[in-house]
Amino acid sequence: MERCGWAKTDLMSAYHDAEWGVPAHDDRKLFEFLILEAAQAGLSWETVLKKRENYRAAFDDFDWEKIACYDDEKYAELLQNEGIIRNRLKIKSTVQNAQAFIKIREEFGSFDEYIWNFVGGAPVVNSREKLSELPAKTDVSDAISKDLKKRGFNFVGSTIIYAFMQACGLVNDHLVSCFRYNKI
Repeated sequence: MERCGWAKTDLMSAYHDAEWGVPAHDDRKLFEFLILEAAQAGLSWETVLKKRENYRAAFDDFDWEKIACYDDEKYAELLQNEGIIRNRLKIKSTVQNAQAFIKIREEFGSFDEYIWNFVGGAPVVNSREKLSELPAKTDVSDAISKDLKKRGFNFVGSTIIYAFMQACGLVNDHLVSCFRYNKI
């Protein structure tokens, strides 16, 4: 069974086989990936996956309503939590992004409705043969990034957004030789 070459460890293979590239339409899952991708900036995705359960516990299972109301006391608590990435700016941006997420849901009915409009409601299916063909960003991730920033989001640069698009299935970037390519 052949899979994408980046899935080298058991943790990464399990994530690749079960989640990566599967179209996500649940707002909680979309929010979780938005926050985790932002936390990953400058680090490996495997580092974030190892801390994923800690993030779920620390950030109220990615309940954006609760996160949007975090105060200085909660912020200080998160900075002491060794189970997450304790970067001041990333933690502050999680609260800021929760507040912006709520506004998008109010305007569009759901974040799902908002984000999937950028790809016409269906995944962009790429036909890449080598990992070296995978881009770091695209015109679509540029557009999403620009719009999210305009709406008050932080840590949503085009590269982070393209990784989010891959994770949530807005694009299918499984290599054509990967067993998941046709399944998604």
